[in-house]
Amino acid sequence: MQIAARPATGGTILDITGDIDLAHSPAMRKALLQEIREKKTPKVFLNLEKVRYIDSSGIASLVEGLKASRDQGSRLILYGLSKTVREVMELSRLQKIFEIHDSEAQALAS
Repeated sequence: MQIAARPATGGTILDITGDIDLAHSPAMRKALLQEIREKKTPKVFLNLEKVRYIDSSGIASLVEGLKASRDQGSRLILYGLSKTVREVMELSRLQKIFEIHDSEAQALAS
């Protein structure tokens, strides 16, 4: 898995590439919480277009990031969910609590 950060209007985009699984979710959790808690970024956008697979540990990292963003008064915005990631989010009914957009343009406009 690779994580690349880039500036965006009002926040930071984290481009995630690869699988978010037990082996890789700690790195994503660390990057996500660093943006939210340490840098106090008002909007953190997670670009999941190139994520092929996510397991329960990846979902747990996303939920932890969402909780941290709510505690900080910031926003965690997901976009570009692949079919597989979208299915996992829907099965766990998390698409109702996360802010999810189809494209980067839609996410940035939110």
